Amino acid sequence: MIRRLSTLVIVAGVGLLAWTATVYVWKDPFTAAYTAFEQRRLESSLERTFDEWRPVGTPAPNPTRPVLEPDPTGVDVRREANAYRKATGSGDAVARLEVPRLDLDIVVVNGTDSGSLRRGPGRHLDTSMPGAGELVYIAGHRTTYGAPFSHIDDLRRGDKIFVELPYATFEYRVTEARIVDQYELSVLESRGREELVLQACHPRFFASERYLVYARPFQVVGKQA
Repeated sequence: MIRRLSTLVIVAGVGLLAWTATVYVWKDPFTAAYTAFEQRRLESSLERTFDEWRPVGTPAPNPTRPVLEPDPTGVDVRREANAYRKATGSGDAVARLEVPRLDLDIVVVNGTDSGSLRRGPGRHLDTSMPGAGELVYIAGHRTTYGAPFSHIDDLRRGDKIFVELPYATFEYRVTEARIVDQYELSVLESRGREELVLQACHPRFFASERYLVYARPFQVVGKQA
């Protein structure tokens, strides 16, 4: 009995190590399949939103708080961003995120609750939409559910990040990375400027800390009405 029990423990240990290695290199195949299915649904929903969205108007710019350079299409991205935030609900498909360095092209969900993050990266509801001149905070899994941010620590200063929304496409450039405690809530406070943050758990397979990548806007192209 002791010999059999020892054998079972060894087999279980080897199996656990093999599964951990599989998830580390190729991601969790079971949760990834679920996320892939949900992403197809989100993509269809986002395309409908892109087709149906119309600019809400272009009021006179506010000279006391410029955000980005004026866009040649005449779209007021600040006004569009605020209107779009109000028009979207928790769980909606809100944007397309592209990160060339990570070979990532994925739909962003509105919300960072567990159900939303199983479908894809999520925008924290207490932060702004791109173009509003405030913090845009997007969190994503690192080992399960497609692991969109599995290699977030590969991002380097100057790397490009694109966020496409119905009213404009934003190009951000990475400026820095930070590691903070999981309970550090100050990272959700805007620093009074347009800033994108991508967040994932750190280190991989644990959630004791958060890995944050900061990026600033480089250019924006509004959509024609």
